[in-house]
Amino acid sequence: MPKAGIVTVVGKPNAGKSTLLNRIIGEKLAIVSDKPQSTRDRVVGIHTAGDVQMIILDTPGLLNPRYELQRAMRGTALRALKDADLIIYLADATERTPPSIVVAAELESPPRAPVWTVLNKVDAIRPVEREELAEAILDARFISALTGDGVDELVVAIGQQLPESPFLYPEEEISTASVRFFVSELVRETALEQLDQEVPYSLACEVEEFRETQSPVYIRTVLYLERESQKRILIGANGQRIKDIGRAARVKVEAFIGAAVYLDLWVKVLPNWRKSDSAIRRFGYRLHDDSQA
Repeated sequence: MPKAGIVTVVGKPNAGKSTLLNRIIGEKLAIVSDKPQSTRDRVVGIHTAGDVQMIILDTPGLLNPRYELQRAMRGTALRALKDADLIIYLADATERTPPSIVVAAELESPPRAPVWTVLNKVDAIRPVEREELAEAILDARFISALTGDGVDELVVAIGQQLPESPFLYPEEEISTASVRFFVSELVRETALEQLDQEVPYSLACEVEEFRETQSPVYIRTVLYLERESQKRILIGANGQRIKDIGRAARVKVEAFIGAAVYLDLWVKVLPNWRKSDSAIRRFGYRLHDDSQA
């Protein structure tokens, strides 16, 4: 009998959740950035091997929300916990012993699904530190999502834990997200790579037009910021920064869709969008109240 189930990956910002998802799937589905809070919505990866299919949910980092966008991000992570057949609580091994998932996620009670504590970034700690962590957390598993150390063993163990079930998706699928979603994320990732300070947290990306029948494929994408001063930073002197972002993003998008692309980038200001219910919904994020529907 085949096995299939939902594996939710949760943890603090920058624990390496997106890197782990990409490593398991073997494709870049989630953007990776050294800036925290880069994952804003759950990213679904589908890994099928032999008679096991795991639906992996990469989630926003667990944090104390300060505005509507962060509340939506937290709501996404909590819903993913409820959906899980197995929870991978990913923690940064360099930060030593993590709090329990109940404390980290500020839960009223432990999750329904089994929780595995997985310590990431073991390539960045000394063997003696790994031994100390193993003694402190007896059931911990150790991996490096960056190098792949321990990931194959983790995937095998996850497969053994999942319930017997027919596959939930066709074997050839690797995600449920649309091409537009991935394009917008690749453009946002590229912008994050070239921006610093407060600008990345104010950045939203929306694909407004996608003409697949044209050659090259025409994609109009709008980068939204909250203030005119941020817009000037993003555009750069004589428009140089936005040109650099466009060139680098186009290379990524072409590799992803396997076709030549004309990437038409625009920059607009949407004041205080992170605190606006309507803007949050417009960009596809679910508010806490939406989860009750």
